[in-house]
Amino acid sequence: MSTRVGKAARLARQVRCRPSLMTKIAKRLKIVLQFHPWFLEVSHQRVPSIDSQFATGPVIHSGDNIVLIAFLKLLARLPLRCFHRAGVVVGWLMYWSWPTYANRLRENLRASAICASEHDYRMLLRENIRESGKAVTEWVKIWFGPDRETNDLVIDCEGWSHVVEAQRRGKGIIFMTPHLGCFEIVAQYIAYRTPLTVLYRPPKKPWIEPLIVAGRSRAQLGLAPTTRKGVQLLLKALRRGEAVGLLPDQAPNSRAGVWTNFFGRPAYTMSLVRKLQQTTGAAVISAFAERLPCGGGFRMEFQPVTTENFDERALNRIVEDLVRGCPAQYMWSYNRHKVPRLATKQSPAPQG
Repeated sequence: MSTRVGKAARLARQVRCRPSLMTKIAKRLKIVLQFHPWFLEVSHQRVPSIDSQFATGPVIHSGDNIVLIAFLKLLARLPLRCFHRAGVVVGWLMYWSWPTYANRLRENLRASAICASEHDYRMLLRENIRESGKAVTEWVKIWFGPDRETNDLVIDCEGWSHVVEAQRRGKGIIFMTPHLGCFEIVAQYIAYRTPLTVLYRPPKKPWIEPLIVAGRSRAQLGLAPTTRKGVQLLLKALRRGEAVGLLPDQAPNSRAGVWTNFFGRPAYTMSLVRKLQQTTGAAVISAFAERLPCGGGFRMEFQPVTTENFDERALNRIVEDLVRGCPAQYMWSYNRHKVPRLATKQSPAPQG
């Protein structure tokens, strides 16, 4: 495995030495990545309103969508290890050809103070580059593979009993899944067992929307956009006693957040989880899927969250604890500390 990783890094360095080739690769990578939610997070695209998201921009004809989706479904039949091997190469190519991405990854990882020494930092950086590439390539397998085959990729699951217990209460469940590990498979795994509505950020380019819907939608998996209407869909699902899912470390592009520290730095943090819980009395459960080595699948983990005195500070502490348990698989390249255009201007309170 180390030999393969070394070859990938050497290939990326060779590409870096040829600026024209590096530019071409960067452009092609962005064309491919725009279909994946990982890229939508890193590129900080503005969320359009639900009424206007299909109003402008190029539109692929339905026939073109059908052909592309059919190709992706065919590609998804490859073993997971093939996507992860390709992902190691993609990870290094992204790192060397995309300066903004690389700089933010290094900055956030170092500022987190999660590493005890410079040696640990460099080792974790290399590992995160590889894992980030795997996150980019595995989405084809997760989105377009058969439901049963995708479900079977989860080799081990810890804590599902907490979900069963919360279901018995009948007040709904809020699943918090940060940008950690393979967060895409978490929704698929849950929806295979119980109805789930997930909050997602619509792409800026309308022609990508049908592909996202085709990849994420399942029999028991509904999608709610990050709009007022989407929040209403989440509330309705919870009041029916169903489950909803969202990314708690996603910076809201609105005033629906507060400033509080995340790994020691101010981060605009969503208030949606707290408000949904207080309104409905739903249970809150954190969930993430750890990526196993050598394409060996995923290990799922569910942990109940104490809702007493639950607020945005508690939310960030929960995410921090999850990240510390698996730091190599966190999306350090996400601009978690940005200042959204409509964010409130208050400063975070000191935290001990």
